Amino acid sequence: MIRFLLNQTLREESSISPNMTVLNYLREHIAKTGTKEGCGSGDCGACTVVLGEVVDGSLSYRSVNACLTFVSALHGKQLITVEDLRDKTSLHPVQQAMVEHHGSQCGFCTPGFIMSMFALTKNKPNADKEETYEALAGNLCRCTGYRPIVEAALSLSQSQPIRDQFAELEKETIARLSSIAPPNLEHQFDGKSAFTPQSSDELADVLLAHPNARLLAGGTDLALEVTQFYRDIDELIYVGQVNDIKVVKETDTHIEIGANVPLTDVYSALTPHYPDFGTLIQRFASLQIRNQGTVGGNIANASPIGDAPPLLIALGASIELRRGDAVREIPIEDFFKDYKVTALQPSEFIQTIRIPKPQTEQMFKAYKISKRFDDDISAVCGAFRLTFGNDANGSDIVTCVRIAFGGMAATPARATNSEQALLGKPLSTESIQAAMLALEHDFAPITDFRASKEYRLETAANLLYRMYIEQRLASYGKDAASGNTIATRVIHHVS
Repeated sequence: MIRFLLNQTLREESSISPNMTVLNYLREHIAKTGTKEGCGSGDCGACTVVLGEVVDGSLSYRSVNACLTFVSALHGKQLITVEDLRDKTSLHPVQQAMVEHHGSQCGFCTPGFIMSMFALTKNKPNADKEETYEALAGNLCRCTGYRPIVEAALSLSQSQPIRDQFAELEKETIARLSSIAPPNLEHQFDGKSAFTPQSSDELADVLLAHPNARLLAGGTDLALEVTQFYRDIDELIYVGQVNDIKVVKETDTHIEIGANVPLTDVYSALTPHYPDFGTLIQRFASLQIRNQGTVGGNIANASPIGDAPPLLIALGASIELRRGDAVREIPIEDFFKDYKVTALQPSEFIQTIRIPKPQTEQMFKAYKISKRFDDDISAVCGAFRLTFGNDANGSDIVTCVRIAFGGMAATPARATNSEQALLGKPLSTESIQAAMLALEHDFAPITDFRASKEYRLETAANLLYRMYIEQRLASYGKDAASGNTIATRVIHHVS
C-alpha cells in the first residue's frame, strides 16, 4: 500500500504498477491534466510538481519531474500539482504574478513554471536574480523569451513572504504526514514488485534475496528505461526511505556522503571545501533533477560523461560497498571497469562516498564543457588536484597531482601520463605543455553527436592550460614580485 497526501487528500494505492510514473498517475489514473508531458525525459520541466516532506520537524518543499518519478516514491509525502495552488476563488500569488507580468502565451509550459516558482517562494522567499535563474533553469519555454517569466518570479521575492493555504495548514500537514505508517516492504501488482526498505540492513537483505532487482533512488536515469524505451522493470527496490545512507558526516580528514544524499544537498556539503565542485553541481542537469538524483546513483550509473565521477577521482575519493554484512572500500577509480561495467558484485550496493578534505598548499579545479550552460550533459569534464611543495633546493614543485576526465574514454579515468609530466616539476609553461601533449597517450576519445574526437582532445588540453593560467593568476602578486611573467593566451592542442 502506497500512502501519500495529494494536496490535503489522503491517497491509498494498492493497485498501481511499480512502473507507473507520477505523470501518468496524475493524467491517466486520476484525470488531473494540469501537469503536462513535454519530453518525458526530465529536460523540459513541463511536468514539474512539488513534493512536501517532513525533515527535522519542518516541511521541506522540492520541485521534481513527474515524468521521472515513480509513484512508489510518494509514500509519506505530500504531492502538490498546479491545480492545488488555487485557494477557493483566488489564484495563488505565483499564478497571479504570471498573469500580471504576461508570462504565458501558448500555456503548455506554464504549469511547470508555476510549480518551480512555487517551490522557490517556499525555499527562498527573497530570491535574487541568480537564485531565480537556478530555480527556473529546468523549465523550457518556446514563446515568451523568458523575460516576463523571470520578472514574475522576481516580483514575488520583492513582496512580503507569501502566507498561503499551505503555510496556514503546515502544522496539520506535518502531523498527517508523520502519522503515515512506513510502507509494506513489498508492493506487488501485475507481476511486478517494488520493495521499500527502511534501513541499509533491510536493503542489504532484500538485495541478497533479489539480486536481479534494480535499485531506484532518484530514478532520473532509470526511469528513462520505462518512459523512453518502454521496458518493464520487474523488480524495483526504492531506496528513498533508507535514511541512514542519506546523511553527510565530517571527520577531521574526510567528508562522508551517504549514497542516498540528493545532489542538492551534496552541493551544500562540498561547496565550503571545494567551491569548484559546488559550481559544477549547480550545472548538473536542472534543479528538479538535482532534487531527486543522488550522488550514489550518479556513480553507479557508470556513465562516461557523468559529472561527479571525474571530480571524485581527482580528489582521491573512495567508496564503501556493501553486500549483506560484508563491507569493503575501494578507490573510486577502481569502480569503473568498462563502459557501464562496474566493480559491483551481485547484491552489492554503494553505501558511502569518502572524500579527503583539502590540505594546505593544495588546489582543486574542475570544468564542464557542454553545448548549453544549464541542463546539459558534458562533452568533456576535467578535474585537477595539485599539491605544491619544495624540492631539495627549495624550489616550488608539484608534489602530488591527480587529473581526471569524463567524456574522453569508455569510463571516467585518470590522465596518468599527463600527471607524470607535472609531478616533481615546477608548474610552468613548459611542464604544462608537456602535460598537454601527454594527453594523447592517455586517451583516444570517440566522435559522437556531442563532440568530435579532435574537439575533445583539444578541449581537454586547453582545460589543463586554463587550470595553469588560473593558478598563476591566483599567485600573481608573488610572481610579479619575483619578476616572473604569466602567459595569458590559450595554447591550442599541440600535435
